[in-house]
Amino acid sequence: MRELVVEADGGSRGNPGPAGYGAAVLDPVTGETLAERAEYIGVATNNVAEYRGLIAGLTAARELAPGASVRVRMDSKLVVEQMSGRWKIKHPDMKPLAAEAARIFPAGQVRYEWIPREKNKHADRLANEAMDAGKRGRQWEPSASRAALGSGAASGTDVDAARIVGDAAAGAAKARAALTGLTGRGAGTAGATASAGTGVAVATRTDTVPTATADAARTAPADADEDAPAVGWGPADLGPPATFVLLRHGETPLTPEKRFSGSGGTDPELSEAGLRQAEAAATAFAARGRIQHIVSSPMVRCRQTAAAVGARLGLDVLVDEGLREADFGAWEGLTFAEVRERYPDDLDAWLASPKAAPTGGGESFATVGRRVAATRDRLVAKYQGRTVLLVTHVTPIKQLVRLALGAPPEALFRMELDAASLSAVSYYADGNASVRLLNETSHLR
Repeated sequence: MRELVVEADGGSRGNPGPAGYGAAVLDPVTGETLAERAEYIGVATNNVAEYRGLIAGLTAARELAPGASVRVRMDSKLVVEQMSGRWKIKHPDMKPLAAEAARIFPAGQVRYEWIPREKNKHADRLANEAMDAGKRGRQWEPSASRAALGSGAASGTDVDAARIVGDAAAGAAKARAALTGLTGRGAGTAGATASAGTGVAVATRTDTVPTATADAARTAPADADEDAPAVGWGPADLGPPATFVLLRHGETPLTPEKRFSGSGGTDPELSEAGLRQAEAAATAFAARGRIQHIVSSPMVRCRQTAAAVGARLGLDVLVDEGLREADFGAWEGLTFAEVRERYPDDLDAWLASPKAAPTGGGESFATVGRRVAATRDRLVAKYQGRTVLLVTHVTPIKQLVRLALGAPPEALFRMELDAASLSAVSYYADGNASVRLLNETSHLR
């Protein structure tokens, strides 16, 4: 039986936003590119674009050899796991796309393999070419891709390295501006990765708040695909982004006990440890000198934390209702174990669906997500080109990070934020966002 390799990808600049997909069918022995598909699909999410790329790649493979054994290679863990049957497909927009993909070949003829983004450059490039064409009001044309491949068409590799590295370097410069804007310093110690085609860069740090800074993306050609944002980021002259530095409030008496503490409970004040954390954060921000505005949740613990920073920086603190914590209803003040004991069915439902609310009229994650997204849009419009400290809570911070990354709702359960920890999101005029996950608290004690 003949074997074919399908490499597919999709991206959305905004998630949802202008989206496109790319797919290539390769000979597994020679590496020859047998077919390419790419299309601008209008406004869609990243996951929809990825599934559309899969469908296009499988369709192209069937046209070439309907009896072939197909190995699909994608950097979307979600699509690979769902199509392999290991993850349940919950989102209503994904179910028909997955069903369509599954019908193209008999089940036994297709197997799925996850690959790192840097090994999916061919499909990633096609997806970005499609989005670039859509931005110009056109559709992708195969001739343009073949011209870029040049002699590499026979081997299925990208040989237009100068263009790719140049675009990546431009994207890296934009990411660097976003991710080092908090400190105004140059090279640091962090690495960065980018979600292919989405315009979202993620940097992680393990050092402490007052010291080193992150180098968002290195521009050396050998590292460009691994460390720089994906090709397809807009030009770097979009103007400075609105950068939100996300500070979780300091500890309260409920924090060490890991009790639900939302906006429907007692609204506790900071503990002694929390007050020290707030002062340490203020000292760190004063040393860096880049915060221009402070906006706080209305909850007491956030206003106390924000007031410590504002006093040190000489800035007023504005209060925004949209930054308050979720209302956990009857679970307020309880530990997870206590909720499990008293409300097991409600807890299971809450863990299984973002639309499920805590017992007693609490807010679902879906409700909080809509509130936070509306708050984000309003603040981005107000503070474009400014660096703003948002003092808020676990759930709003997780929602802001999740939305910027285009991650599914279940990602909320896979993030952990310590008291007084820091993250940052920068929002550009074209809808792209860069996310910096610091979670640095060792000096805030």
